[in-house]
Amino acid sequence: MSSPLHINYNGFLYLEEEKVFSVNNRAFKYGDALFESIRVINGKPCYLEDHFIRLKKGMTVLKMRSANISFNDLKNQIEKLIEKNHIRRGGRVRLTVFRSGDGLYTPEDEGKSYVIEARPYMDNDYVLNENGLNIDVYNDLKRPRNILSQIKTTNNIPHVLTGIYKKENDLDDCIVLNDQGRIVEAISSNIFLYKNNNLYTPSLDEGCMDGIMRKQVLRIAKEMNINVFEGMLNGSMLLQADEMFLTNAIKGIQWVVSYRQKRYFSKATKEVLSHLNQSVPV
Repeated sequence: MSSPLHINYNGFLYLEEEKVFSVNNRAFKYGDALFESIRVINGKPCYLEDHFIRLKKGMTVLKMRSANISFNDLKNQIEKLIEKNHIRRGGRVRLTVFRSGDGLYTPEDEGKSYVIEARPYMDNDYVLNENGLNIDVYNDLKRPRNILSQIKTTNNIPHVLTGIYKKENDLDDCIVLNDQGRIVEAISSNIFLYKNNNLYTPSLDEGCMDGIMRKQVLRIAKEMNINVFEGMLNGSMLLQADEMFLTNAIKGIQWVVSYRQKRYFSKATKEVLSHLNQSVPV
């Protein structure tokens, strides 16, 4: 029988099933929170500095003064929780930072709280999905292009509705469009198209998430002498591409086999993934 999992709430350990929040929690009431999903390989959190850079950026955007959040302390707390939960190979961590204290829409103080969750993950390395993903476009809601698009808040109903659409239509993922009708990302992943040694992905100006794995793939592609283009993607480019893959910090790279009637290969995708696994800093 596996040991019970613990969480870390403001530096104190609790069993995962313990009740630690009140109904006044601002993350619950207003989505006044940020989070980072962090992959663990060989018992070590990956790309932690990149996650903290994005978290700091998000806290600045949401005007969360970080005076009572020590990122060095957070790093130590994450590592201790991974050890406490006996995660020695693959795992995943979720770090949530939320504004604490009273107030309605307007906070009454500048207090911050955090919660760290850590649980095992089935794979230690990044593993390519054996069966390619079947995807389509979600058209009901568009993603606005603004400064909130690049950070991970807990307030993301549009992606929840996209996930429901995916489930209702028996899809593996969906493409999200921006307010100009151009391709932005998938439900929880960035999008890449590949053709003739060229790699295409939406720019941050298009409203996509500033993904941690997106950053790694852009770096790796340049090391592999693949031409990288960050800009605008439209539907015709989906039909012209030879390969499509999705990226996020937990799953790494997932290849797409079909968009409607279009079919894709995975040769270059596998090569990028191989370089990714060789470069993981743990």
